[in-house]
Amino acid sequence: MGKETKISWTNSTYNPWRGCIKISAGCKNCYMFPNQEHYGFNPHEIVRTGKPVFTSPLRWLEPAKVFVCSWSDFFIEQADPWRAEVWEIIKRTPHLTYQILTKRPERILEHLPSDWGEGWPNVWMGVTIEDTANMGRAAILADIPAKLRFISYEPALEYVDFAPIFKTGKFQWLVSGGETGKEARPA
Repeated sequence: MGKETKISWTNSTYNPWRGCIKISAGCKNCYMFPNQEHYGFNPHEIVRTGKPVFTSPLRWLEPAKVFVCSWSDFFIEQADPWRAEVWEIIKRTPHLTYQILTKRPERILEHLPSDWGEGWPNVWMGVTIEDTANMGRAAILADIPAKLRFISYEPALEYVDFAPIFKTGKFQWLVSGGETGKEARPA
């Protein structure tokens, strides 16, 4: 099985690349930045991981939920050269349920595989909404075909009314949580 995680809503993480660029208020105290620095990596540099990590799901035999890019964003522009290979790995491992979460939903549609159709059954597509200023991310994802759409309300920076979004029937799951770490802001 892949790397165990303390993230309560998944079983494992899969990071074919690491590093990110902050784009919204929820990024301010992102756990990824100090975690990568702890391991001696530059969190501001987007780099492809080595082959053993990049291809690791091909060796996972047991069904599991897998959070993709917990140390980056699956749709970050700098990863465009590598994404097609990850889609191929996802396609070859239908026993794994991939949870792809992004703050860049405007890039999803143009970076889906050609045989995506109405979505692959083993891919859940999600957006992060940390405040009302970023509610538009849900509207973008709602128009993208997916077998399951979800929202990550993490870090919850202010009250957000998700009822109108879920009344559309286009979203099936909501995860929520506050910010962690010594610089954490109260919700």
